[in-house]
Parts: sequence; C-alpha cells; structure tokens
Amino acid sequence: MLADHPIDVMLLATDLAAARDFYGERVGLEVLIETEQFLTFKAGGDSRLVVTESTRGTREEQTKASWRVDDVAAEVAELRSRGVEIAEYDTPGLKTVDGVADVGFALSAWFVDPSGNSIGLLQLKDQRLG
Repeated sequence: MLADHPIDVMLLATDLAAARDFYGERVGLEVLIETEQFLTFKAGGDSRLVVTESTRGTREEQTKASWRVDDVAAEVAELRSRGVEIAEYDTPGLKTVDGVADVGFALSAWFVDPSGNSIGLLQLKDQRLG
C-alpha cells in the first residue's frame, strides 16, 4: 500500500544552479543526486526534495511544500542566518510577527525559493498530528 512508503516533494526550477545554491547552501540540505535535469536533496527521515528543471517555472503562489518542525521560530532564525528571506504578511486572516503566523492549528512561516516556489514551515500545536 502507498500509505507504507515515503513520498518525495517535487518542485520546478528555471535555474538548477540557483536551486542547488539555495537549497544546498542556504537551506542546508545535502545533495543526493545531481543530473542536468534535476537535483535530489535529503530531508528529514526518509523524505526527499526533488527540484526539476523547467523552462517555465511556477506561476502559482500557493505553498508547494512544508516542513513540519518542532520550533518554527528557531528554524526561521537559522534560515535568516543563512541568508534566506522569510516572508512577512499583514493581510486580513494572515499576519506574521517576526516571520511567524498563528494559523490556529499551528505556527507557520514561509520563504520563496529563486524559482518562485513558496515553501512553508509548520509547528503543529497538537504533536499527535505530526
């Protein structure tokens, strides 16, 4: 059954070198596989992030992937120290304070990669959901 197997997140990138620098150097992920068409990065557990070359990139603003973390504020601080810009929002229904928003069931933060993919961080309030 598929429920017994890990799943990989796949993102589009218009510039694989920029994606390699961003996810490898700034975010701090280890490159597992690198070809002319895609990059595969190691993430927590048995999860992987695959970035595939695209001439178009992405045009959607919705979050494409989200890391479940224990301390979103600490992760935001770490990412900022590595040069990652954390998104700030002040709209009806979504307001961040120092990059972190309370979305009810979780504390969340977001950053955007060089190809426009919105990536989230999620600290669940009920640890049983994680």
